[in-house]
Amino acid sequence: MAPTARRSELHAQDDIRSATATDCYNQPGTEAMNQARRLFGTDGIRGKANADPMNAAMALQLGHAAGLLFRNGSHRHRVLIGKDTRLSGYLIEPALTAGFIGAGMDVTLVGPLPTPAIAMLTRSLRADIGVMISASHNPFEDNGIKLFGPDGFKLSDETEMQIEALMASDLSAKLAAPRELGRANRLEDAGGRYIEAAKASFPRGLRLDGLKIVVDCANGAGYRVAPAVLWELGATVIKVGVEPDGFNINKGCGSTVPEYLCAQVLEHGAHLGIALDGDADRMLLSDEYGELIDGDQILALIARSWAETGQLRGGGVVATVMSNLGMERFLAGRGIELHRTKVGDRYVAERMRERGINVGGEQSGHMILSDFSTTGDGVLAALQVLAVLVQQGRPASEVCRVFKPLPQRLRSVRFSGISPLRNPRVAAAVAAAESQLNGSGRLLIRESGTEPLIRVMAESEDEALVHGVVDGLCEMIAAVARARDGVA
Repeated sequence: MAPTARRSELHAQDDIRSATATDCYNQPGTEAMNQARRLFGTDGIRGKANADPMNAAMALQLGHAAGLLFRNGSHRHRVLIGKDTRLSGYLIEPALTAGFIGAGMDVTLVGPLPTPAIAMLTRSLRADIGVMISASHNPFEDNGIKLFGPDGFKLSDETEMQIEALMASDLSAKLAAPRELGRANRLEDAGGRYIEAAKASFPRGLRLDGLKIVVDCANGAGYRVAPAVLWELGATVIKVGVEPDGFNINKGCGSTVPEYLCAQVLEHGAHLGIALDGDADRMLLSDEYGELIDGDQILALIARSWAETGQLRGGGVVATVMSNLGMERFLAGRGIELHRTKVGDRYVAERMRERGINVGGEQSGHMILSDFSTTGDGVLAALQVLAVLVQQGRPASEVCRVFKPLPQRLRSVRFSGISPLRNPRVAAAVAAAESQLNGSGRLLIRESGTEPLIRVMAESEDEALVHGVVDGLCEMIAAVARARDGVA
């Protein structure tokens, strides 16, 4: 599959929240929770910058509410705030800072750093809460806010709902008195701390000497630290996407445009290419031939490697409903169980903690290696792949393609108003499609979490069947949407 087509499939996954096609009609409590959650989505709060809800007023209120919720005990409370390179970070950061200070929390600012660095520093600095200002792979016009607890993990749905409830209440009587206001300071060596932690995750005694690596930082949060990690470990580093100007994050580069990475690998004759997204919590790879390597291949490679060295814990790995059935079969053949969750690295991390598993990830490139990090980390995952390349002394095209994926197709249908999924004609078409697959594959249908879209995905060993099922369902859903809107 061409990198451009693959890009749209990988990043569409961020909005899919389901487990199976049957589940999409019967998930107890989900609708009620979505109604209660006005601000928080699958990965924090996100929206167009300087428009409702992603504006300074909301950020101020969020700082007030989160600060009050996480003030426990008599010690001086601290919040750590990082961001990516979007222009609107200059709007959101001071508003959040004022909100936390007003709640009586000290604020430590670290500037542009990857999301996993914020999670790591929140825990290592014993902060009460961590904040990352980023809209990840979205264009510069958008921004978002992700929150981490003192343990470095993203907040649960329940905690986010508590924050929303506080934001909707009158907080004026609960804010700090003038003498109890917090203070703000800047941590100058935050990037260096993350670089050292990343290097420490690389197997002792190994080096990257002799490897030429292209790293595309998407003009985002990892533009300084990611190349530094690779260079300090001995690699020859070709840096691209490292000139942020506030407007060019994810623009024509990074993991959302993997064809740019693939072209750069070929142009420079590199051994491997690494493409990060805007906040560097995910990555995709290119082999030496400029061929894309997705998150499923990366996850399978790391799982197999760790299992062979006895490092894999919990007897399995965690992935989402989007991961390819070919990977599941590959892992099962090696006695490794695959646990699936709905889409979102937060849900992957939660299942990993429940099961005592230390490897998890998403097809879109989020990799969580809990021996080293509490959230997805593109740099750490790339280092684990590079470790296997060094140990085996073989090219990426051989090492990184560990299983044959089943044909998989993902399409989206836009709608307005009430979801077409509630229409009985669509329900009947879904049942017919499941009968066509007849247990030989999988069908997933869900509404997007961020846009008025229906996502339809199917996979099976029969590629023609996969295309027919997905295209047929999409045509039916689109026809129902048009008929309801009065469009011929």
